Amino acid sequence: MDLKDTAEQAAYRERVRTWLEEHRAEAPALRGEDAIEDEDERIAAHRAWQRRLAEAGFVGITWPEEYGGQGLGPLEQVIFNQELNRLGLPGIIDTIGVGMLGPTIIAHGSEEQKQRYLAPMLHADEVWCQLFSEPAAGSDLAGIQARARRDDDGAWRLSGQKVWTTNAQFAAFGLLLARTDADVPKHKGLTMFVVPMDAEGVTVRGLRQISGEAEFNEVFFDDVRLDPDATVGPVNGGWGVAMTTLMFERLTIGGGAEGMGYRADRFAAAIAADAVAAADPEVRARLGRVSSELLSIRFTGYRMLTALQRGQIPGPEAGLSKVTLVNAGIAALDLVTDVVGPDALQDGTDWSYLTSFLPGLKSAGGTEEILRNTVGERVLGLPPEPRLDKGVPFSELRAREREAAGATP
Repeated sequence: MDLKDTAEQAAYRERVRTWLEEHRAEAPALRGEDAIEDEDERIAAHRAWQRRLAEAGFVGITWPEEYGGQGLGPLEQVIFNQELNRLGLPGIIDTIGVGMLGPTIIAHGSEEQKQRYLAPMLHADEVWCQLFSEPAAGSDLAGIQARARRDDDGAWRLSGQKVWTTNAQFAAFGLLLARTDADVPKHKGLTMFVVPMDAEGVTVRGLRQISGEAEFNEVFFDDVRLDPDATVGPVNGGWGVAMTTLMFERLTIGGGAEGMGYRADRFAAAIAADAVAAADPEVRARLGRVSSELLSIRFTGYRMLTALQRGQIPGPEAGLSKVTLVNAGIAALDLVTDVVGPDALQDGTDWSYLTSFLPGLKSAGGTEEILRNTVGERVLGLPPEPRLDKGVPFSELRAREREAAGATP
């Protein structure tokens, strides 16, 4: 593909660059020595920055115009991200909502849901969280146990627990996958719901990371009442809705390596600043391996963008970019720490943040084992591992697993 901007793209890039340079002073300091320390103040400033970007037309760039977006292509979104990163400015606070959940509602939600939720999401008036992972299910999304039962009046009652939920502590709504029929195979009895995070019976507890931040949370639901129209997509058809969310999630994570700070040139600059390290052949070889991996993610992202531009949906191969990102990030930060020394782990530095962010990133969007299995089976055509759950009602799975464990010599 031709990686040069077309005339239209070049004009769009100039528009983005001019606006960002004129308004860069309005962006909040979220990292570094001048970062806002008070959490509430930081969140408020980040919301205000997203609102300012939305007013300028730089949030929901690929969303349809009728829902507040710009109706542009994914390459325009990339151009905006590139210009944002060039100036070292923060992106939006609600990447999860705008990047993953909004597109899911656009694809599967009712017209009433689109009109109610999408505009406040774009302007960060209402931030969203993704309520998928559970303690007992691990990366087996279809194994979730949170239950939603329908009352006689059509309302739903939700009970269960979710974990590793980003931004739940200040989110207004969450998109939640729950089991609504335990008497069918596990992939068939799931339904997606919109959950108000301030509803009675919802409890959010922060999970402190090694970075010192608590952007992840565990969330408990104790007989939470949901309106009859809280479902997104068909009842018991939530697996297909969830696949839309996961596709956008893996595309965002796998294609977002540079936006997250894991850039080949950034690591190369750190090595080049040390004359001894730059001349060391082993260091140079390690840097070369890391850089090639990170550059491969960039060009894999370009391939996914090409597919989107052609109206195609990227397949499970998008997950491989995320696997590569995590492993290359670990290797790169090991290398930088070896060269820079203990100062690289000093609290408040960029290197320290990138290092402390990696454990959480390893689980985001699916673990490496799950993603490798998906690529192996669906891309390479390798035979799947034997499964006990195929065609078995979810309510019978535990008994089948116990029987299998007892029969193991």
